[in-house]
Amino acid sequence: MIRIESEAWAAMVAHARETYPNECCGAMLGSQDKGSKTVTAAMRLENAHAGVQRERYELRPQDLLAADREAHSRNLDLVGIYHSHPDCGAYFSETDLKNSCPWYSFVVLSIRGGEFDHANSWLPNAEQTAAEQEELTY
Repeated sequence: MIRIESEAWAAMVAHARETYPNECCGAMLGSQDKGSKTVTAAMRLENAHAGVQRERYELRPQDLLAADREAHSRNLDLVGIYHSHPDCGAYFSETDLKNSCPWYSFVVLSIRGGEFDHANSWLPNAEQTAAEQEELTY
């Protein structure tokens, strides 16, 4: 289960709306306890995909490392990654799965016509062959 506090959730949705019609991406900082995650801060990251950013996002390793350092400087953990899907559902694509890390939650925000529609969170398995939907509250 992942719970996103209101300030972090508002920042994530605002980021997704502002980058529409392209995909946004960012880091979720917070805490973990007995399989439950709480997100207290969202950190915007640059979509470094060199191609059509409406169809894909890409994180640079150095940006992910900077997010991890920022989390630790706040006595938090990097608990996951969020990104948006413009004008389609909040599913976990094959590309998302292939580029995932099994220790993170992946929140996908569906943005339709520039407005938030719905979101889902996903937990990939260690082999990156499947992801199960994770309970998400915000």
